[in-house]
Amino acid sequence: MSTDYEKGYKQFAEMVGEDNIESLVSRFRSVCPDFEKEVVTVLGGRIWTRGGIDLKTRSLCSICVLAALGRHNALKLNFKMALRNGAQLPEIFESIFQVAAYAGFAAAWDALEKLAEVVNEEKP
Repeated sequence: MSTDYEKGYKQFAEMVGEDNIESLVSRFRSVCPDFEKEVVTVLGGRIWTRGGIDLKTRSLCSICVLAALGRHNALKLNFKMALRNGAQLPEIFESIFQVAAYAGFAAAWDALEKLAEVVNEEKP
């Protein structure tokens, strides 16, 4: 039986890519090792691995919350994870329209600008 940290690390590795997982956890670790441990254990090992909804739906929910709260750094990472979790751009756009309706057009516009950065970075 693996620990929640191990499950979380594996889950994040799937969502950000095996090539990117160490740089992600290192970012957290370099500032506060205990925070990195909690993020991987709680978010990755207990939240993202829950049943009930699939990873794409979980990603779209996360995007809406992060956009509404103006959490742009986390939003950029979660856009990348959503695409890896099977979300298509039209689904992400529609999710951001929901943000516009409930959190305001400025929050939605900021999210769209961050999404454009991700899309441009992903182009070959």
